Amino acid sequence: MPLGKRFPFIPRFGRLGAGIGLSLSLLVGTLTAPQAAQAEGQIRIAEQFGIVYLLLNVVRDQQLIEKHGKADGLDIEVDWQQLSGGAAINDALLSGAIDIAGAGIGPLLTVWDRTHGKQNVKGVASLGNFPYYLLSNNPNVKTIADFTEKDRIALPAVGVSVQSRFLQYAAAKQWGDDQFDRLDKYTLALPHPDATAALKSGGTELNGHFSNPPFQNQALENPDVHVVLDTYELLGPNSPTVLYATEKFRKNNPKTYKAFVAALAEAAAFAQNDKRAAADTYIRVTGAKISREDLLKIIDNEQFQFSVTPTNTYPLAEFLHRVGAIKNKPASWQDYFFEDAAIGQGS
Repeated sequence: MPLGKRFPFIPRFGRLGAGIGLSLSLLVGTLTAPQAAQAEGQIRIAEQFGIVYLLLNVVRDQQLIEKHGKADGLDIEVDWQQLSGGAAINDALLSGAIDIAGAGIGPLLTVWDRTHGKQNVKGVASLGNFPYYLLSNNPNVKTIADFTEKDRIALPAVGVSVQSRFLQYAAAKQWGDDQFDRLDKYTLALPHPDATAALKSGGTELNGHFSNPPFQNQALENPDVHVVLDTYELLGPNSPTVLYATEKFRKNNPKTYKAFVAALAEAAAFAQNDKRAAADTYIRVTGAKISREDLLKIIDNEQFQFSVTPTNTYPLAEFLHRVGAIKNKPASWQDYFFEDAAIGQGS
C-alpha cells in the first residue's frame, strides 16, 4: 500500500517538501554564479525545531545581535527563517538564501566536505550539549537490532540529518562499518512535531522517531513509547546541533559576524545561568504548547548544557570519513569550525 494511504499526514508534508526542494533547486540553479557580497548590517538566520535552538530564541527575544552591532557602531537587520531538515538548510546556505545555518553536526560535516577548498563552509558555534533519543512504540523493538522491514523511523532528513548519522554510527557499532547504512531503508523524513504526533497516536506504520527535546519528552508521555537509543550512551555528552556559515560571509561582514558571535555567547551565559528565564523565552518565542514546569523538568538537569563551545563532535566526523560518507578527513574538530568557535576546550 502506498505510504500516502498508510500515512494520511504524509502527503501534505510530501508536497511541502517537494515544493521546498524544487524552490531550493531553482535557487541553486539560478544562484550558482558568483554572488554580490552581503552588505554589512544584514544577517539571515535559519533554525529548525526544538529546545536545542533555545540560544537563538534568546538572541532573537533580547535582540542581542542588534545590541552588539550598535555597540560597534553598526545597525544590523536580522531576518529569522525556519526550515526542517539538514538537506533543506544546506541547500538554502549554498544558494545564498541564508547566511547562518542551524542544523545538526551531521549536515555541517556534509556541507564542509562538499565545499572544502571552495565556499569553505565551517561551524560558527555549538548550541549546547543535549541527549537525543531514538523512540519506538513497537513493544518488540528493544534495541536497533529489533527493527525490521515492518518498521518506519521518522527523522528530519534521510541520510543527512544528525539523527540519521547517529543511527548509522549505532549500526556500525552493531554490525560493522560495512553495514553502517543498514537501517537507512527504514527511515523517512518528517518534521519533529508531526512525527511526535504520529508516534503518540499510534495506529500507523510509523512506529519510530529519532527525536530531540522537547518532542522526545512529549512522546514519552505515552506509556507505549520507549527509548531504544540514547545518544549520550552512544557517544557520551556531545554537541548535536551547531551553527555554520560560508567563509565568504564571515570575511565580507566582519562586524556583523562579530556581533552574531558575541550575541550567542551572551545568550549561552543567560540560558545556562537562569534556566527558568530561558524556559520562559522558549515558550514566548516559539509559542510551544508546553508548560513552564514541564520544560524545566527537561532542561534543568546536568545533561543540558547551553554552551557555544563544540563538545565531542570529532568521533562522528572520523566515522563519516571512515565509511566514505565524507571524502575529506579532518585532522581535528578545528578543521570544520572557524577559529572563533575555539572558546574553551572544544572537541
